[in-house]
Amino acid sequence: MTQPLSGKIALVTGASRGIGYQASLALAKAGAHVIAVARTVGALEELDDEIQAAGGSATLTPLDLKQGDLIDRIGGAVHERWGRLDILVGNAGILGELAPMHHISPKVWDEVIQVNLTANWRLIRAFDPLLRRSDAGRALFISATLGHVPRAYWGAYAVSKAGLDMMVKTYADELDGTPVRVNLFNPGRTRTAMRAKAMPGEDPDTLPMPAEIVPSIVRMVSPDWTGQGELVNWRQTR
Repeated sequence: MTQPLSGKIALVTGASRGIGYQASLALAKAGAHVIAVARTVGALEELDDEIQAAGGSATLTPLDLKQGDLIDRIGGAVHERWGRLDILVGNAGILGELAPMHHISPKVWDEVIQVNLTANWRLIRAFDPLLRRSDAGRALFISATLGHVPRAYWGAYAVSKAGLDMMVKTYADELDGTPVRVNLFNPGRTRTAMRAKAMPGEDPDTLPMPAEIVPSIVRMVSPDWTGQGELVNWRQTR
């Protein structure tokens, strides 16, 4: 089996389910050693079993992304063990609650912004030096249509994704003249637990599975992907 990412070190957040789980598995199958980050230890162990069964390898990293100081510590640990990071996939995200803007509780607002936006800034801050030490550093962050198309009652989630898009594009502009490439990927409507929570009346059989989405993620973090600061929709890459 071809392994285009053989020898690469990849870190994926939200790796315990959905797109993050399948992306971790696909990256491992492509030859990368995957640092799998998520809160749920049991689900990470299931992922590790599947990666090992496929002949890959992973380092499990249980972490709540709201603990920003621990993100910094992981950066230090990756530096000590590998001295670089080749691939960063910022996938973790939470929905919060669907409610009018003036009804969203401060606690929910803060948590959504912290996980969907601030944690990704902490990842950039922690791993920028390690991505620059790779010969082809690649960072990819999961966007959403609601980050640039407003829709009533999706306030906190939409604002967090809009902020993420601008932050990533700004970071990409700052990397001009380096071999690091940073982009955004919008999977669109996908059969995930978050989607089911947001759209309980939707027929899940009409949605693509995460495993159908992740080949595009693997392509976008590969050394031959040269785009910079792009927002790519899944259907563009099919």
